[in-house]
Amino acid sequence: MKLNAIIVEDEETSREILRNYLAKYCPSIVLKGEATNVDEALVLIRNNDLDVVFLDVEMPYGNAFDLLDKVGDRQFETVFVTAYNHYAIDALNAHASYYLLKPISIDKLIEAVDYVSEIKTKENNLQNSILKPLQTQVAGKITIPLQNGFEVLQMEDILYCQADDNYTQIHLKVGKRLVSKTLKYFEDSLSENGFARVHKSYLVNVNEITEYKKGKGGSVVLSSGKEIMVSPSRKKELLAYFG
Repeated sequence: MKLNAIIVEDEETSREILRNYLAKYCPSIVLKGEATNVDEALVLIRNNDLDVVFLDVEMPYGNAFDLLDKVGDRQFETVFVTAYNHYAIDALNAHASYYLLKPISIDKLIEAVDYVSEIKTKENNLQNSILKPLQTQVAGKITIPLQNGFEVLQMEDILYCQADDNYTQIHLKVGKRLVSKTLKYFEDSLSENGFARVHKSYLVNVNEITEYKKGKGGSVVLSSGKEIMVSPSRKKELLAYFG
């Protein structure tokens, strides 16, 4: 697939090298513009539907993290391109897709573009289709404890599970249950049966997802209309359900 991109880099020589490498070795990249500072980058980001931003860390009048803070929730992936390796942890915390050190390795650049392409392809598949995971029917049951025994629930009747301190609220197609078990307990019990941990507080039945909304992590809408945010660190795991 084609990936709309911009380069944010204040050094002219570095911009030229990256531009030439992308043109020669990464034909999927469609370059929409270049920026030398945070303000120019914001204009390009707001005026283009971008898939990836190649982003230097240090710029005049601000840095890459200032830019990402101003953008807020973003639909594009970020590939950091910098001469400094001490920003790696900050980039990880900013949910960067890739971290390239200058001088740029062509192999690493191609690897970064391939990684972004894989993420965006899966994301678009979710966005553009009625969502059903590869496993279209999840068979099985799960028991939850009661004072005088236990209740048997059909897994297919569970929409999502929500953490509530050391308890878990199980939201069903009809009604809900409060269970004195942690969300991790249900994640271990249900993860092999079509349930995905999309957030520290939510475990969802992937069969009940009807829509995915793009964002830094994005969000999913369930058949009940409930919308649940997806943590950026959990997005790739969710997308894996959809090929």
